[in-house]
Amino acid sequence: MPCEPPSEQIDRETRESAAAPASEETVRLSDVLRRIAADSRHERIAVGDLLKAMRERAFGPLMLIFALPNVLPTPPGTSSVLGAPLIFLAAQLALGRSPWLPPLIARRSIARKDFAAFVDKATPWLAKAERLLRPRLGVLAHPPAEYVVGAVCFVLAVVLVLPIPLGNMLPALAICILALGILERDGLWILVGVALAALSLFVVSGVVWAFVKAGLFLLHSLIG
Repeated sequence: MPCEPPSEQIDRETRESAAAPASEETVRLSDVLRRIAADSRHERIAVGDLLKAMRERAFGPLMLIFALPNVLPTPPGTSSVLGAPLIFLAAQLALGRSPWLPPLIARRSIARKDFAAFVDKATPWLAKAERLLRPRLGVLAHPPAEYVVGAVCFVLAVVLVLPIPLGNMLPALAICILALGILERDGLWILVGVALAALSLFVVSGVVWAFVKAGLFLLHSLIG
C-alpha cells in the first residue's frame, strides 16, 4: 500500500544520523529506528521511506531490517516476502551499485505501530551488538571485499526465499552479522558472518539432502 512520505524533519534528522561515521559517538542505528518508530504523524512506514532516509548507509540497515525477523520463528511464507528485497540489495552491493528497490517493493509499507513493536523487540539486541562493533580490519569492510560480502549475502538471500524447512534461521542470522559488519565497517564481524554463512549453507544442504533421501526411500517403498 502506498504511504505518506516522511516528514522533512524526520527525513533530515535520520539522514544526518545515518550519514555520520560509525566511529563517532553519534546516534546509532538503534536510535535512528526508535526515532522513526516514535513519529506519530504517520500511520504507515514504507520501505522506500527507510531507503531514502538511510541514504549511503542503506545497505547495512535495510539488509538487517529484512533479515532480522527471519532469525525468530515466523509464520510460513514470511521468509519469501522479506527475502525478495534482500536479493535486490545484496545483488547491488555485490555489483557496487547504489541501493535501489523497484517500486513494487519500495511501496510496501507497515503500520507504524507494528514497526514500533518490531523496533521495541529488536533494538535492545541491536544496542548490545553496537557496543561490540567498531571499525577494524577495514580491508574486509570496504571494496573490493565488500563486493564479496554482497555475493555471499545474495546466495544466503536466495536460500532464504526457498521453501526449505529450517532453512531460514541460520542464513538470516549470517546476513544480520554481515550487515552489521558492513554498517559499522567491522571486519571482524564480517569474518564471523562469513564463517556462519558457510555453516548455514552446510546445514541447509544437509537438510535438503536428508529430504531427498527420504523422498527416494518413500518412492522406492511405494514402487517396491
